[in-house]
Amino acid sequence: MDPTAITDKDREMAQKCVECAVCKRARNQQRGLAYWFVKKVEGGICPYCKAYEKVYNRKAHEPIV
Repeated sequence: MDPTAITDKDREMAQKCVECAVCKRARNQQRGLAYWFVKKVEGGICPYCKAYEKVYNRKAHEPIV
């Protein structure tokens, strides 16, 4: 299996990140404690943020355009 292939599990985990209150606030506000927290923690600790980045090709704190 290709390690860059997006699986159904990746999509489910990315959806959790979309619904996450902290990540949602960071994407919408683009400043403050939630933004800083998601920006610093997302790639290293949170598997949902990693899945979000893999599925949507953007960081969890970046705004939805």
